[in-house]
Amino acid sequence: MIRDEETAEARCEYVKIPTLKADTHVVILEQMLATGGSIDLAVNVLLKRGIHPKNIHCVALIGAPEGIQYLHEKYPDMNIILGSLDEKLNSKKYIVPGLGDGGDRAFNSANNPTKG
Repeated sequence: MIRDEETAEARCEYVKIPTLKADTHVVILEQMLATGGSIDLAVNVLLKRGIHPKNIHCVALIGAPEGIQYLHEKYPDMNIILGSLDEKLNSKKYIVPGLGDGGDRAFNSANNPTKG
């Protein structure tokens, strides 16, 4: 999944998962659950493979109330586990106060002189 920084919408770039039985439990790991868009895409991939939302567990370091509400309304049976619930999303759909750019933190790209 990748986030379009202009629209704040997620899009799926690549999917490769094994064949899953309908009763398989799946854990989706997410650094920051902001709008819920990336998780929504991932859940849709799993639903197309026959996984029931009650067997999908989303684990995120931090989340925003807007994304949690969106996912609970769309998938009331899905489990969401957060390390911390932050205040809100800002106008750019970033979590406030948040952790900064998760990709930059994970891949040290903020300190990479070759970064665009």
